[in-house]
Amino acid sequence: MIEKLYKNPQKSALILILSMAIFSAIYNAFLPLHGDEAYYWMWSHHLQTGYYDHPPMIAFMIYITNFISENEWGVRLVNVFSFSIAALYIFKLTLEISDDKTALNAVIIFFSVIIVNAGFIITTTDAPIILFWTLSLYYTYRAIFYGSLKDYILTGLMIGLMMLSKYTAIILVFSIFIFILLKRRDILLNIKFYLALLIAFVVVSPMLWWNYQNDWISFLFQLGHGTSESYELQLNTFFEYIGSQFGLFSPVFAALLFYYLIKDRLYFKDDKLFFISLSVALTLGFFGYKSLFKSMGVNFAAPAYIGGVIILAYIISKYELKKSFKVGLIVALFFTIVARYLMLFHLDIIREEMYNPQAPIAKFATHLKEGDKIYGDHLTTAAYLTYYLPNHPDADLAISSRFSQYDMWREEDYLQDGLVLTRYRKRDAELKKNFKNVELIDTYVVIPDKRVFYTYRVSQPIKK
Repeated sequence: MIEKLYKNPQKSALILILSMAIFSAIYNAFLPLHGDEAYYWMWSHHLQTGYYDHPPMIAFMIYITNFISENEWGVRLVNVFSFSIAALYIFKLTLEISDDKTALNAVIIFFSVIIVNAGFIITTTDAPIILFWTLSLYYTYRAIFYGSLKDYILTGLMIGLMMLSKYTAIILVFSIFIFILLKRRDILLNIKFYLALLIAFVVVSPMLWWNYQNDWISFLFQLGHGTSESYELQLNTFFEYIGSQFGLFSPVFAALLFYYLIKDRLYFKDDKLFFISLSVALTLGFFGYKSLFKSMGVNFAAPAYIGGVIILAYIISKYELKKSFKVGLIVALFFTIVARYLMLFHLDIIREEMYNPQAPIAKFATHLKEGDKIYGDHLTTAAYLTYYLPNHPDADLAISSRFSQYDMWREEDYLQDGLVLTRYRKRDAELKKNFKNVELIDTYVVIPDKRVFYTYRVSQPIKK
């Protein structure tokens, strides 16, 4: 069977990509939305060119999939599309530096690791950044090494769309400029290079204009979100970051990739390999440096593994590491299968945030009266209420939470009589700061000792 797989690698890769897409679309229908997914889905019903938390691409993509379905699997079509197209272009880019068997291995590695499988499940800004990072890497590679006008135009377009996906896209932009300065300074005299820059700027300009109109609020939030207020070394967060990379990319694959990236000087001698390797090293290095001072999200460095799977597949082919590849694949698939099984049948063990909120929200709805304002105690709770209640009514926050898009949309004196859904009993004290009358009217146990929902009726808002 394995021999048949490699007899026609291109056909096998396409079958694998299509199979993974179909499997994921079906699998995703059995999982409730994560709170962040509901929050981004809400954005898709309020389209604008920028948001407090992120650039707008995730909202645009969910807006498109809404025409197919607004059920959980429909929202997650964003992931299925993004990661499937990324896999296709990983195959194409690997083919540029090696043979089709190596390109197939790159796709196999990509689909085997936990970070990619998680990306197929939960809709976040990681989906569009993975898609457009891959496309940007591919078309920039084509533009630099082949120089066609078409590739330069597509480079500008894809980099612009990448910048609309997640602000960490700037790392790949820096990687490209560093490569040009070190290896291909002649490109700086090429008018097509400046055409690509112009196209990228035009694509990004609506988002820049939105930020300008809002005092660069989104940029400042992300800058503070990923930066420590002090520069005191935190070695525990650094080792946490290193350990998470071995977990997400699988221990064997991560060890092989990191070892050969450090050991093999070939990547500095071969421009094509260096171009791809630089995007890996700069991304991992940037977040590694940041982790010395602050804990980094486990997904922050995920785009590094676009180039990572390509380089790793090349390493396995060049050094004929067939046994290491098999062991790495077995280990990666083991962890991935276990994680997918737990997600499906024991969700509360690994994702307490994905707690199947339909039941408490259905019970919450039985207490609604005409004219009631609907509130949550957190941005994700409010988003859940809008998503799962019939007719998707607007919801807001009844108590202070971290600043979010809700605060930017909100008008003054927004507090009214209504119902509040909260995840914590102690929130009644906070509610009493905003309302004269606060009455607990219902509770719902979702996960014993872990998740209990409380419904409060609130009235007579306190004027500030």
